[in-house]
Amino acid sequence: MPRNQFQRMVFAFITVVITVHAYVFYSLYVINGDTLMELNQTTGVIAALNKQGGIYMFGTYLPIWACVLVEFCFAYLLENMVGSPASFKLACRVFNPAKNHPMIFETAIICATVGIMCPAMSLIAAFLYYPYYMGFHIVTLLANWLKLICLNLPFAYFSQLFFIQPAVRVIFKAIFRRDIKRREQEKIHAQPESEQDVILSIFQRIDEIQEEIAHEHRRRKALEEDVHKMSAR
Repeated sequence: MPRNQFQRMVFAFITVVITVHAYVFYSLYVINGDTLMELNQTTGVIAALNKQGGIYMFGTYLPIWACVLVEFCFAYLLENMVGSPASFKLACRVFNPAKNHPMIFETAIICATVGIMCPAMSLIAAFLYYPYYMGFHIVTLLANWLKLICLNLPFAYFSQLFFIQPAVRVIFKAIFRRDIKRREQEKIHAQPESEQDVILSIFQRIDEIQEEIAHEHRRRKALEEDVHKMSAR
């Protein structure tokens, strides 16, 4: 995963590009698609947007690409400045990246990121898409913000956990495959720097062996149960 600031910025860029397009599609088609087609008396969402002159944002109508660009800028800045560093710190409070399985730690980071970014981006969207032609009221803004959180949070959690982040990691590994391979080789040939490192590596190896033994016991137990079932038949 990212090891320096440049890689973190690239990782965030890939994440935000995929996420923003997914959220625009989710908002236009899943949440507001039927309403747009009904108001504009069309049979398609794109036709409805073209008929009304684009997407209503900040008191005016903008084309889809402009809305995507605006949301991308906000999301990318927020991800780099708040989302990524804060989610890592929150995950470290619960899990130890040196002891816990990488999959568990990465899942904790994803959950923390969703918990931070979803309310933050929903608040920004509440300002961007607020119906200013009706006048501005803080209670209406807060109500719209809560509504957006309720609509976006389930989609954000499941899409990030099962689709977006796995896809981002595949793309990231393809881009930095040489650097990742070099780091893996350096890790293989790395020598312990102190007695504590040696002791730590021994305990880590003991844990790995114990896990392998437990896995073998579970496999043998399952095999014995299958044999008993076949004998009973």
